Amino acid sequence: MADNGVHTDPAALDELTELASREQVRSGPDGAVAGYRAGRTLRLGVELRRQLRRRRTQLVLGFVVLLPFILVVAFQIGQSSPNRRSGGFVDLATASAPNFVVLALFVAGSFLLPTIVALFFGDTIASEASWSSLKYLLAIPVPRHRVLRQKAVASGLLSVLALVLLPLVSLAVGLIWYGAGDAISPTGDAIPFGRSLLVIVVATVYIVIQLAWVAGLSLLLSVSTDAPLGAVGGAVLAAILSQILDQITALGSLRNYLPTHYSYAWLDLIATDIDWGTIAAGVLSAVVYGTVLTLLAARRFATKDITS
Repeated sequence: MADNGVHTDPAALDELTELASREQVRSGPDGAVAGYRAGRTLRLGVELRRQLRRRRTQLVLGFVVLLPFILVVAFQIGQSSPNRRSGGFVDLATASAPNFVVLALFVAGSFLLPTIVALFFGDTIASEASWSSLKYLLAIPVPRHRVLRQKAVASGLLSVLALVLLPLVSLAVGLIWYGAGDAISPTGDAIPFGRSLLVIVVATVYIVIQLAWVAGLSLLLSVSTDAPLGAVGGAVLAAILSQILDQITALGSLRNYLPTHYSYAWLDLIATDIDWGTIAAGVLSAVVYGTVLTLLAARRFATKDITS
């Protein structure tokens, strides 16, 4: 607790101290700070180490690793046949390791994965404002565009780490419990194990790209509020609302413009006849939404009055 009654994050104070020590405040003949280089401020390595030390990051990554084991326990407690070759994705989850990975991505795709991305991006600027450390970062001085860029890159790397960690751990757990069999689709198509690994890689890349709109919206909300919970919650609520609207068939073709409409287009990869048009539409939708929202966030942060 600081003397003024404002809560500060110890990691944030450590970062500010490190940045201040890097930039020795010495005035030159022209009054400028001697040796100052904007490119040396708020280095990515410093920001990543700081984020990795935070308890929320450790809990998120820990839960991502734990989720496949929870699913295995659920199947062990319940009744499932490892030789099943028909049914839905849940019924086929124990058929092979690739099927188990598909289930893990399927059950996490509607809520958990968007929440993870929203948490990393929505908390990035708003948390600095809530700790009253953002104005000190800018006073070092760190250019505004660099603050936003470095924090967005760090958030993106952490999000990708979590999104990649889930299928990797699920594959390892699936190999131990269910073996390296073919990937079986609900339509009965069987994909060899070698090709199924490529499918998992492509599906993971698609999910990362598709969640770009969540990252952009979370970043926009993060620069617009001093409440991290509001930024994260707003992005998660937007994702839930979009999913609800996507279920209303009365909207017809309007649903195609919802950011979550193509969330599960990657499931088409688990078939002999892949609909690449749907996958391409999902990539385009995510890139457009993500780019527009990120540009709006940059514009908002560049013109915002920083008071905390």
